[in-house]
Amino acid sequence: MKVELKKLESYEGIAVKALLDSGATGLFIDTTFAKEKEFKMERIKNPLLVKNVDGTVNVGGAITYQVECNMFFKGHVERVKMDVYNLGKIEVILGMPWLAAHNPEIDWEKREVKMTRYLPICGKKKQEEEKKKKVKRIKKDKDKKILKRLMPKRFWK
Repeated sequence: MKVELKKLESYEGIAVKALLDSGATGLFIDTTFAKEKEFKMERIKNPLLVKNVDGTVNVGGAITYQVECNMFFKGHVERVKMDVYNLGKIEVILGMPWLAAHNPEIDWEKREVKMTRYLPICGKKKQEEEKKKKVKRIKKDKDKKILKRLMPKRFWK
């Protein structure tokens, strides 16, 4: 799926292809890609050992850096931390923690991903909640106006 990553320092947006991988145990960004696009890489305190599907230790070594950025997808916005690792031809992997948290609707035949179940921490959800609050306030104001027309002035407060 195509997503946009926005750097926190410069707000520069970069379109990338992200792989959804239910077998991956985190969110990852390719080392070469992160360096070429000049993402700010922060060293993590405790390096993470990477294991292959068969349980053997990956020859690429441990994960020692992380990238933090904003990720955009079809109106969905969130701040993510991705572990930096050699992914080869893949730029970004969104693994099981992201999939479980967002529970996106996936149509495998159409190759479509829909974000219909938003987390409270995500930008789209916050925008929708603000709209609902605004609509409720407008409805309350209209209700008050109607009540004032129907009720005698002595009951107004």
